[in-house]
Amino acid sequence: MTPPDPVRLCAVHDAGHDAPRLCLLAPDGELRPVGTHRDASALVAAHPDAPTLEDAVQAAGLGTPLRVRWPDAMPAVPARPAEVWAAGVTYQRSRDARVEESASSGDHYERLYDAERPELFLKATGPRIVGPEERIGLRSDSAWQVPEPELALLLGTTGQILGYTLGNDLSSRDIEGENPLYLPQAKIFAASCALGPVVVSAAAIPDAYALRLELTIRRAGAVLWQGETSTAQFNTRLERLIEHLRRDNWVAPGTVLLTGTGIVPDDEITLAPGDVVEIACAEIGTLRNTCAAAAELSPPQGWSAAPAAA
Repeated sequence: MTPPDPVRLCAVHDAGHDAPRLCLLAPDGELRPVGTHRDASALVAAHPDAPTLEDAVQAAGLGTPLRVRWPDAMPAVPARPAEVWAAGVTYQRSRDARVEESASSGDHYERLYDAERPELFLKATGPRIVGPEERIGLRSDSAWQVPEPELALLLGTTGQILGYTLGNDLSSRDIEGENPLYLPQAKIFAASCALGPVVVSAAAIPDAYALRLELTIRRAGAVLWQGETSTAQFNTRLERLIEHLRRDNWVAPGTVLLTGTGIVPDDEITLAPGDVVEIACAEIGTLRNTCAAAAELSPPQGWSAAPAAA
């Protein structure tokens, strides 16, 4: 069967299978397994020469439709690469927020906004990524934690954009603001990155600079904060971010790149366990996660648990 063009991919937990199953998502909610792959990053890695996501799906082949349909299926993370990278200060709003939060180095972010070299950093390794409806982690040593809604790129072998999804770049603003050298601690911790709900192929989004992203934070069922932005407010080009990521660096097929946020909650907002974070884009869907203390989350098998701060 030739997949429709463009494709939408999701991953779901299916009865009788230990691992999630990557599926082609039809407009009517039908789910057809894509080969034996568990996520879109694994699909891309298995077919590194495929120039598009459609070609990769065709090369993998499609299985018999599942009995359950979307959105009734239990979702899993649609892309779990070995690495998720992220860009910062790509919107005017994010630059202003970084300047405000930094007690000693705001001028660095001012200069970065107009610099030739973008800010890029490692955001997460595969086991630290969670999918839609899963719990995201909150640090015990941070008093100012916020979600960062971002457009996420699924990259191919040569750095081409194969698809798009949504990402939540959870950040501890007080830790980073205290000293920019604390950035890895402010960004990388247990369940600090969420991706989903689906991966849509590049063909599904002809203009990546015309997308509206929305953020809603709910507490005890009530809206705590809402905001929105548009990728039209990018201060850079996606190709520039990718070029710098790949410069003198090894980037695996299926790597995900987060492209920065233009939505910054009010300064008095900080996430708490039980809060629900929703990141929405009409062309991609809604990524929904519930916050939990990172120390309460189960680590990958064989890994040590994450103790809370003393």
